[in-house]
Amino acid sequence: MYCIYCWNTDTKVLDSRLSEDGSSIKRRRECLNCSNRFNTFEKYEKIELTIEKKSGKIEDYNRKKLEESIQKAFNKRNLSFKKLDLIISQVESKLLNKRKIASEELANYVLENLKEIDESAYIRYASAYNNFKTKEDYLDFINKNL
Repeated sequence: MYCIYCWNTDTKVLDSRLSEDGSSIKRRRECLNCSNRFNTFEKYEKIELTIEKKSGKIEDYNRKKLEESIQKAFNKRNLSFKKLDLIISQVESKLLNKRKIASEELANYVLENLKEIDESAYIRYASAYNNFKTKEDYLDFINKNL
């Protein structure tokens, strides 16, 4: 990040705050050269991506929909906004160079992250996505993946 006063590239972040709607981050910075302070705003880049569902239906990628599905997997479990944002950011980093993706591949990216963070949420997300019907479905999944 360049200082707006002296164009030095050495700055440090003093404070970060999420906007009310969660779409941007305001950072208070200080230049390590001239000691002036300034604000920067970071916005999420919209991903131009389509998702092909199991049914063959095609829809635009929707970050909010992904966020809600992950929140459901963490129902009554500890999930901070920071952790949720990290999961989605890691998934989106794998989507940046793609134009179209199967919903199965997107779900697998989410599952990779959930497995490392919370096993219960991992199993819940998998059960919702794979539509588990019986206890054997759960046991088979657990035995193969945990």
